[in-house]
Amino acid sequence: MKNEKGFTLIEMMIVMLIISVLLIITIPNITKNNSNINNKGCSAFKKMVEAQIQSFEMEKDRAPASIDELKTEGYLKTGKCPDGTDVAIQPDGTVNTIAP
Repeated sequence: MKNEKGFTLIEMMIVMLIISVLLIITIPNITKNNSNINNKGCSAFKKMVEAQIQSFEMEKDRAPASIDELKTEGYLKTGKCPDGTDVAIQPDGTVNTIAP
């Protein structure tokens, strides 16, 4: 007999079975938590916008009129949360999302 090194067909099938079971377990968990991930991303974006408003106020000695002013001055690249909802600055300086 030759002494060949390598995997047999049975060993490869067992490895493929283990990988598929792991994928079957993880994919539903990821899709189930997708909305939770987007909500946390939106709240983090709102906190970042509040920080950029404070930075704008320190540099310009006034509050920004809107998100568009923050974008044109280079403080923000976008005015939308990761889930696509728009963000607006209220007259009292708080940041809220706008329902689509």
